[in-house]
Order: sequence, then structure tokens, then C-alpha cells
Amino acid sequence: MAKSRLQKLGAYMGPHWKPVSLGIAALFIVNALGVYIPLQIRNTIDRLQTNFDFSQVMGYVAIVLLLACIMWVIRMASRLLIFGVGRWVEFYLKQSIFRQLLTLEPAYFAANKVGDLINRATSDVDNIRRLVGFAVLSLANMIFAYSLTLPLMLSINGRLTLWAIAVYPFMLVIVQLFSHRLRSQQQEVQEELSRVSDLIQEDMSGISLIKIYAQEENERRAFRQFNRQLLGANLRLARTRYLLFPLVEALANLSLLVLMWLGTSAIARGTITIGDFLALLLYAERLVFPTALLGFTISAYQRGEVSVDRIETIFQVEPKIKDLDYAAQLATPIRGQLIAQHLNYTYPGAKTPALKDVNFAIKPGETVAIVGPIGAGKSTLANALPRLLDIPPRTIFLDGYDITLLKLDDLRGAIAYVPQDSFLFSTTIKNNIRYGDPVLEGIEIEIAAKQAQMHSEIGNFPQQYETIVGERGVTLSGGQRQRTALARALLVDAPVLILDDALSSVDNQTATNILRNLSEGTKRQTVIFISHQMSAAATADRIFVMDRGAIVQIGTHAELMQQPGLYQTLWQQQQLEALLH
Repeated sequence: MAKSRLQKLGAYMGPHWKPVSLGIAALFIVNALGVYIPLQIRNTIDRLQTNFDFSQVMGYVAIVLLLACIMWVIRMASRLLIFGVGRWVEFYLKQSIFRQLLTLEPAYFAANKVGDLINRATSDVDNIRRLVGFAVLSLANMIFAYSLTLPLMLSINGRLTLWAIAVYPFMLVIVQLFSHRLRSQQQEVQEELSRVSDLIQEDMSGISLIKIYAQEENERRAFRQFNRQLLGANLRLARTRYLLFPLVEALANLSLLVLMWLGTSAIARGTITIGDFLALLLYAERLVFPTALLGFTISAYQRGEVSVDRIETIFQVEPKIKDLDYAAQLATPIRGQLIAQHLNYTYPGAKTPALKDVNFAIKPGETVAIVGPIGAGKSTLANALPRLLDIPPRTIFLDGYDITLLKLDDLRGAIAYVPQDSFLFSTTIKNNIRYGDPVLEGIEIEIAAKQAQMHSEIGNFPQQYETIVGERGVTLSGGQRQRTALARALLVDAPVLILDDALSSVDNQTATNILRNLSEGTKRQTVIFISHQMSAAATADRIFVMDRGAIVQIGTHAELMQQPGLYQTLWQQQQLEALLH
């Protein structure tokens, strides 16, 4: 698994191998200069011991200062290159996650919380960005520091060098002991953060409902509980990190103390020169920083490791609804004929089928109303027609084509669908109406709004079609949202129009007028109108009555009123409700 994660990180950085290589090469030069400068200082001190000349001192200082400046410039270049790659990896990961999410069917988002997905696309990607930038830089810097510095230290005095680095194996053991705990605690933090993000997102979307039912205090308590769990997870992680890092740093600095203690004795015995001793001190000090950073690098790796797993779970999801390799294009002109043959569908995890042996044939240009009690399967059927559900092959046909063998763009381009939830984007009314064709302007938008019986009301808004509707259309009434969503569907002028209870917040007379407008004219659409408004449904060419996932009656309003059955019962119930109101 660890190898797999490293391979994934390598794949993320693969397209940016040039700047990574340049950054690592720059780090090598920095470390080479860092090794050369102590040698220059050693030689200077040893020369000055035999022949002190102040002018020479200034010359040596100038050389060291120049090398230090060059070293600083190259170090900055290496950081810009490697950290820049981290930013590019962050950019491409976010692009890839968003592109992957757009390929997935609605059922995936019903099974996975939006707040968690948002957290994976932000916080987890940020962890990987830090890993690619900071951890790669630290690891490369540590490798170069040890590989260039240790040989020179050993050449100066092997015994002192071995004593100075004797504590480092203990450091690696401590890091290894803490690594598993760091990984599990980091995963716990990410999961708790996802819960908090999801609660915030859900409460902001349902703020009106919270206020209507005066549940602010309950939501505060729920948030306090999740936030407290996140705090606990963060504190546990912090305790582990703040115990590990000082231990690593203390052990690294212990090597300097050992070197100073043994080095002064070696100078007194004449085993090494003062210059050699200072060079060893500088070299040992050079190893303290990368060694102390080892703990931070391990922590960044643990965070990144968890985040790689969480992001890869998104990438590993295979869309259940996608174009087959041999998917066909829909021939034009599209007539709008729809046929269902023995259509069955059961939601994942459910025991009872939502659709049972559904059969029908809808002629081009026909208006069909689908009625039935709640839970009869009407919305499931509406979602099946544009393949928002993973239906079996050879069960639904559009103009004779099996829709599971059609290109999704062709199929959905032929069907305009207005679902129960009339979702509007937080932008202008004009942009919401022309969402299906964002370049349209003027008269075409107004025509669609008039067909949806919305144009006159838009004229009363402060900025008319430029009025911002707010998040999810919160500034509009339920009926206005539904008619705006209907105008959006009408504007694309698709041969098939599906209205899934899309006029439930509109009065019966307006709903009837809208349906009449849709069924008139020379260029008629095939309209499937799912509704609980029986008087509006009665104007359709035919009516399908559904119950428990099956179509139990088919006919015109007049024909169904002559047949004892569910349709009569639904009609009489609504007439009675109208009288009581």
C-alpha cells in the first residue's frame, strides 16, 4: 500500500518532472556550497594561526559572504521551483476531482455527503500540495546534506564524527514508533473535519427550515458536538506531534554537545586543529536542521498519505452510467417516440422494486400525464428516461433506439427535464433560464418565460431579467422557481419534455394554461407531465395511472372516469378536497 501511495505521488508530479529536477539540482548546488564554505573557513583559520594578516581576513570574509549570497539565491530558486510544482499539482488535482465528480450519477451524491466531498477537494488536496512541496524539498535536502557532509566529516576525524551521529539511529527509531499513531490520528482529523463541513453546508442550505421550526439551539448543540470531536482529534494529533518533534530536535542538538565535549579534548591533545574542530561543528550544525525537519517531513507524509487514500477513493469510482465504446448517435430529426418494454428497477439496497414490469408506447408529439399516489414510482420513471438511473438494456427506446446504447449527450440533448426540486443557481434569472444554452440573448429568453407564464412577473422585479435570485433561488416563491426552471427547459427546445411534478406550487389554472400552450402549435413536443393536480392532468391526450411501481391504468380522462379503479378514487379525493377548501 505504501508503495502504491508513492507511485500515486510520483504520478501526480510526473507532468512536472522538469521543474522538480531543476529544483532538486538547485538544492544539490546549495548543499555543495554549504559543504565548501566550512572548508574555506577551516583553511582560513589554520592559515591565520601561522601568519595573521587583517587584510587577508577581509578577503576571506568577502569570499564567504559572496558564496553565502549565491547560496541564498539558488536556495530561493529551488524553493520557488519545488513549491510551484506543489501548486500545480493542487490545481490539476482539483480539476481532476471536479471532472470525475461530473461523470458520476446522482445516486453517488445521494450516498456520499457533499461536505465530505468538498473537504476532500480542498483540505485533502492541500495536504498533498504540502507533501509535494515541503516534504519533497526537505527529503532531497536531507539526502544531499548527509551524502555530501558525512564523507567530509569522516575525512577530518572519523571518531568524532561517529560520536556526533551516534544519536541519530535513536531518532529514526522514535520516528518509526510514532508514525502509525500519526497516520491514524491524521485520518481521524480529516474525517471529523468532513463531518463539520457537511453540517455547515447542510445547515446553510436549510437555514429557512431551521428558523421556521426554531431549531437554532439544537443545531448549535449538534455543531458543538462535532466541533468538540474535531477539537479532540486535533489535540490528540498535536500532543503526538509536539512530543515527537522536540524529541527529534533534542537528539539532533545532543550531537553538537557531544562534539564540543570530545572536540576540545582532541584539540588539547593536538589530534585536530582548531580549523578542523570549527569545520566539524559547522558540519554537525548543518545536519541538525534537516534531521530536526525529519519529524515534520514524516508528519507531512502521514497527512499526505491519508489524503491520497481519500482522494483516490473518488478517482476509483467507476461511473455506472456512461457512454459505451460502441454508443450510437441519435438520428435527426428526432421525433420523440418513447417505448418502455418490461422495465424493472430496484434502488441499491432496497428490497422492493421501484418499477415493476412497466410497459407503454408514447407517440411523437403526444402529451401524457402520469398520476398516482406518493411512492408509486412516478419520479423513478422520470429519472429513468434520461438515464439518470442505471436501467437494464432494451427496456426504454427513443425513436426505436435503446437508450442504453445511445451517447449520453445525444440522449439528454433530446430530453428537457424539469425535476421536482426546481434548483436555481445563485445568478441572474436570465442566466438561469439560458443555462442550457448560455450564449442566447433577448427575445428567445422572453419567449420561453412567456410559455412558462413567468414573463409578466419578471417584469415586476427590480432588475427584471438581471435580478439575482440568490442561492438556490431563495428570493423567489416556490411557483416562481418552478416556472423559471420550466422556462429553462423550454428554451432548449428539446423534442421530449418531462415535467416531474414541476408545477406543484403553481395554481391549477396556470398549470392548465401552461400544458395547453405546450400541446398547441405545429411543432409539438412529446410531453410527459407527472402531477398530483388531477384537473391539469385531465387535459392530457392520455393518462398513465401508477401504483406500487406499475402502470395499472391507461386512457383519456373520459375513459378512465368510466372505469372503476385508482384514477376515479384520486379524482374524487381531489374534488372533495377542493370543496372542503
